[in-house]
Amino acid sequence: MRHALVFGGTGQIGEPVIDRLRHAGWRVTAISRNAQRDEPGVTWLQGAFDAMPLLPAQVDAIISCGPLDAFSHWYARTPIDATRVVAFGSTSVVVKQHSVDPDERDVAQRLQLAEDRLTSAARERHAAITLLRPTLVYGAARDATLSRIARIAHRVRWFPLPRRANGLRQPVHVGDLAGAAVDCITAQAAFDRAFDLPGGETLTYREMVRRVLRVLDPPAHLLELPLPVFEWAVRIAQSRGIATGFGDAAIERMRRDLVFDATPAQEAFGYAPRPFVPKTSMFPRAG
Repeated sequence: MRHALVFGGTGQIGEPVIDRLRHAGWRVTAISRNAQRDEPGVTWLQGAFDAMPLLPAQVDAIISCGPLDAFSHWYARTPIDATRVVAFGSTSVVVKQHSVDPDERDVAQRLQLAEDRLTSAARERHAAITLLRPTLVYGAARDATLSRIARIAHRVRWFPLPRRANGLRQPVHVGDLAGAAVDCITAQAAFDRAFDLPGGETLTYREMVRRVLRVLDPPAHLLELPLPVFEWAVRIAQSRGIATGFGDAAIERMRRDLVFDATPAQEAFGYAPRPFVPKTSMFPRAG
């Protein structure tokens, strides 16, 4: 039986990855900071990159579904034997490279350094590595964009956007990302490559938000404002602890197209993401 070591197994991508591996007949060893209960085919170990438990000396594949930077440092210094490595990064490596926010530029730089570090370490070990870069993730109520929008809308019954928030987006479901991670393990065309993983539909930021607001229980309303008024409203909300994370860089991106090509992933391992059809269960009311 093939054996996979999974990091980030309790995360929004890691959970469906483990499910996919189990159904594909893999034995899974997964790492978590908190104690987890073993399941058929899944053994949980408690630890972290700076306090790792005793791991198997050899596995068939390592899959990282958590922070790429921390994983890359661990992999570079740990002599574990695995012929396949699959690691999730982010399209932020490109999107935030020239951001007006220095913190976002730092994120992009650290992602690029992590990718380079992993590629170099895998090459030294003669392991085949695949880097997966999702776009805007949704589907598990744990993402940093659409779930945040839903939480605000649940609270105030509406959500504001600046006018002409028509930058194109390709939200991608966690289930499609999990499928990509498992499918690419044995696809030789995916070896030693990086792939952007957009969702199966391209739509405007405004339409993306509108669809989320429409499925909330009860539904919320979209309020479009002139940019100066929107920025004022965001500052007021942030002073009340409501709209954290919507800085100048995030507002600027609402009007910018962020579109990626899924063709390389489709050709390499059959990647076929679903269109963006949010459901009420994806955005539960907090508390």
